[in-house]
Amino acid sequence: MPLPSIPDPMTPQPVSDRDLVSRLWAGDTDALATLYDRYSSMVYTLALKILANPSEAEDLTQEVFLNFWQRRQYNPDRGSIGSYLATYTRSRAIDRLRLTSGRAKILQRFKRISEASSFAASPVDHATLQEQRQQLRAALDQIPATERQVLEIAYFQGLSQSEIAAQLGIPLGTVKSRCRQGLLRLRTLLQTHQTHRELP
Repeated sequence: MPLPSIPDPMTPQPVSDRDLVSRLWAGDTDALATLYDRYSSMVYTLALKILANPSEAEDLTQEVFLNFWQRRQYNPDRGSIGSYLATYTRSRAIDRLRLTSGRAKILQRFKRISEASSFAASPVDHATLQEQRQQLRAALDQIPATERQVLEIAYFQGLSQSEIAAQLGIPLGTVKSRCRQGLLRLRTLLQTHQTHRELP
């Protein structure tokens, strides 16, 4: 009968997730790196499955672990860290899909207003498009200059976000952030204007 194996005292034993979380909450950032090594592949795979975009999935993976560290909402007594990260990743990925859908609608309206003004079929159509252009310009004037700049370059000059980053000499992530925030503000302003018009 073979003898049971005896753990080598010189071999470091894996640290439990619970201990890693306790160390992380105490300020040990190495614990975050270990958790990232353990779960980033799972988070990325799930994000990619939902978003179907490798760049977005990578961005979301970084966001998930950063928020996990900063927000400290995970409670080890309520489930495994793997389940928590999977649930949080799924929720944030769905939020991104909804946001992307909302941005797409704004961009379509942006492009339609910008391109259609010279093709108005009647004075009434022309007046309507002119009013929409004025609304759009007024909304653009109300968002921060840095956000307005990237939106105008993207949709009036037709440059990609990578090209905008190169032209302005700023990181691609900064361009993405400014574009995202600018579109959110723009959507809110245009929706507010539409609501005011519909009020009696």
